[in-house]
Amino acid sequence: MKKIYIVLTHSGSLLSRAIKIVKHYEYTHVSIALDKNLNQMYSFGRIKPYNAFVGGFVQESPKFGTFKRFSKTKSKIICIDVTTKQYNKIKKLMKYFNRERNHYKFNFIGLCSVAFHIKITQENGFYCAEFIKYVFDKSDVKTNLPDLVTPEDFLNLDNTTAIYKGYLKNYM
Repeated sequence: MKKIYIVLTHSGSLLSRAIKIVKHYEYTHVSIALDKNLNQMYSFGRIKPYNAFVGGFVQESPKFGTFKRFSKTKSKIICIDVTTKQYNKIKKLMKYFNRERNHYKFNFIGLCSVAFHIKITQENGFYCAEFIKYVFDKSDVKTNLPDLVTPEDFLNLDNTTAIYKGYLKNYM
């Protein structure tokens, strides 16, 4: 068995505060990490830390980019056991998205439609939670995630272990 890590965050950015006001979510963003140190952490989010409107596939870190800019980012990190085969599929998908990052965009319409309980998909586009669910589905990781998924839904995943809650910058 291998472990993957789900990193739930609330940065306090204007967009994350708006989501929190509308949906009352504690966490407004989700990422997937392939290692406990979060050196291999991925999602769909801001490509540029100072511009919320330029988004796509990103490698993230508490030490650089958006999370460095928003140093008071609140987080909860949970881990999930997966088989070696599932882990390798996830790793392969991350390599693919990293290589093909220019062909993918952030699904702003899909993100906004979630507030109205409407699912709008976009070809070659994802918002963070939609992307992580896609990765699980493609890697045969069985979850109880709804079709219209939000970061908060990851708090209700079966067979997870919470390993940290606090400021992301203080993890590890």
